[in-house]
Amino acid sequence: MNEPAAQPADSVEESVGVHYDTRLPQLSRWRRMQIPVVAWLVWAAIRTIGPTLRLEVLGWQHAQRAYGRGEHLIGAFWHRSIFSATWWWRNRGVVVMNTTNFDGQWTRKVIERLGFGTAQGSSSRGGLKGLVVMAQRLKEGHDVAFTIDGPRGPRYIAKPGPVMLARKTGQPIFLFHIGLEHATTFEKSWDLFQVPHLFTRAIAVVAPTIYVPADASRELMEEKHAEMQKALEHVRDVAEGWFVLSDAERGRIRAEWNA
Repeated sequence: MNEPAAQPADSVEESVGVHYDTRLPQLSRWRRMQIPVVAWLVWAAIRTIGPTLRLEVLGWQHAQRAYGRGEHLIGAFWHRSIFSATWWWRNRGVVVMNTTNFDGQWTRKVIERLGFGTAQGSSSRGGLKGLVVMAQRLKEGHDVAFTIDGPRGPRYIAKPGPVMLARKTGQPIFLFHIGLEHATTFEKSWDLFQVPHLFTRAIAVVAPTIYVPADASRELMEEKHAEMQKALEHVRDVAEGWFVLSDAERGRIRAEWNA
């Protein structure tokens, strides 16, 4: 049987280097002019709608227990909820993995204005360097967060960043999803992005935290990734279905999640 051809050294270096490359891409002048305009419009929408959200949180005791142990959170949530999540976690110094492309550049202006920090990188470019920055920020006492199926999908498929970071730092993975009673859903967007309506009710459902041992094997890392994927799907299903339940059913579920 023929042995597979060895990958050229320069190709290997390039594939590794891309995960540390956080240089800004070259954009046209027109594209660069759009960045501050888009950023202001999105910031204004969040600042207008956010204060009117009536948000309830289920499972917050998981975060409280982690904070009580002196830990900091590695947050992960689906890209669909980013509007509501940005408002919920504003002004807490949370450090977010942020891409360097056009969308990432205007997004960075929005979230930094709302009190977030950023670590430049994504699953396709600069991700390893971004993880190094996030590990340092955790050590400094900040929470960090990932839009876990971003920046471009596939929708509802979790990337491995939080599991890798949890193994490196010993900090817990914090998973949640936000459901909205009334919202505009962008049906043609890859993430089915949602913008809440003014004064709508919202529910944030938080899963039990996940820990990854520092000596976790490859097999255990895969198990933890599967556990994260399953938990993210579960909180999504509970949050998305919340407002079609009866009051009695919501009361039963509320008691279970807040136990």
